[in-house]
Amino acid sequence: MRTVPHDPSVEALVRRRDAAFGRGTKLFYDTPLHLVRGKGVHVFDAGGRRYVDMYNNVPCVGHAHPRIVEAMAAQQATLNTHSRYLHESAIELAERLTGLQRVTDCAIFSCSGTEAVEVAMRMAQIATGARGIVCTNHTYHGNNAVVGALTNLGEDDRSHPHLRAFPFPESLRPIAPGLSGAELADAYVARLGAAIDDLKANGSGFAALILCPILANEGLPDIPDGFMEKAVRLVKAAGGLIIADEVQAGYGRTGQWWGYDAVGLVPDIVATGKPMGAGLPLAATTGRRDLIEGFRAETRYFNTFAASPLQGAVGLAVIDVLESEGMIDNAREVGALLKAGLTERARHWDVLADVRGTGLFLGAEFVDAKGEPDSAPASAVVSGLRERGFLTSIDGAFNNMVKIRPPLPLPIEEANAFLDAFDAVMLDLHG
Repeated sequence: MRTVPHDPSVEALVRRRDAAFGRGTKLFYDTPLHLVRGKGVHVFDAGGRRYVDMYNNVPCVGHAHPRIVEAMAAQQATLNTHSRYLHESAIELAERLTGLQRVTDCAIFSCSGTEAVEVAMRMAQIATGARGIVCTNHTYHGNNAVVGALTNLGEDDRSHPHLRAFPFPESLRPIAPGLSGAELADAYVARLGAAIDDLKANGSGFAALILCPILANEGLPDIPDGFMEKAVRLVKAAGGLIIADEVQAGYGRTGQWWGYDAVGLVPDIVATGKPMGAGLPLAATTGRRDLIEGFRAETRYFNTFAASPLQGAVGLAVIDVLESEGMIDNAREVGALLKAGLTERARHWDVLADVRGTGLFLGAEFVDAKGEPDSAPASAVVSGLRERGFLTSIDGAFNNMVKIRPPLPLPIEEANAFLDAFDAVMLDLHG
């Protein structure tokens, strides 16, 4: 297998980074990649080498899209203030966003997914008068003290009195051997019910279930049929709300506008982030009018950089580009090609156990000879793809899934080239 050449300039930059940021800040790859430019679905390193970006969902419409750059520069050159003056662009963005969602009426803007999720959680607690939040046991919704406590919360963890977790629903490794379909869905719903009951028993009450509709950080599992519908019925019967975290699943990633549409979930509150600004910090919490206005009355929430003219201009440009350039259709069609290609390859390589996902958000899961999760071949594939000019990463509950999540305008030609590179890497690794 080819190896990444030694580069003293990269080592020097890593030393500067450690000194400036403090040791421990994460970098991809054993030999870190120094990127200096991006265009469309490509990024370029300091030596001029071009890579196909198969990972980054922040530039959802492609790196340095000229319409986004123009909107950002023009608005910043004209006016940018906080939201306590009237300005039309942010109002129009809220109208467009809630119109696309169909289940929401109003929006609260912020600057990150973490902030959007925290607002959603507080909104549910205010609306229900309860404190308890339930999530899955291998999730990630953000990184402040409140939202970060949800990360990888164990089902038996009682260190956070108002938080409970249940096993994420999946078909590959079911919680009850031998169960499938509706029976398996019922088993997961029962564990969700137990988490809700525990919150009620300890006096927290139950405010909301929060989940990414496609369970992105859980590894894009195949969700047992009927789980979402049954989970919603249980949550509603228990007096709670549904929060859909669309930070990764939304904005066309699944080949539909929203991940909740892809799985048949109808949320009460929606949190969005990352791709909304295509690089500009922009996030939103949307919901019914009564939920939004109840939150505003209780908290007087304000964010200096949110709902600004700049956020409005760039957010509108992103929606315009997605709609006018057919990027969501492209995500659906090219994603189907990639998934079919990888699924075919799974028939030839025992180490590649499963291919999951929808649209341009796919995962390829690797296992050892006994069929157990194995992170080593997944990491080797990621490194091999980098050497051949394709950037991916690792994810999933066992860090054994190659995560494929390119900008939405990925051309068919690059998707086919990726499959060829994948073949080459697998041949290098497994003969």
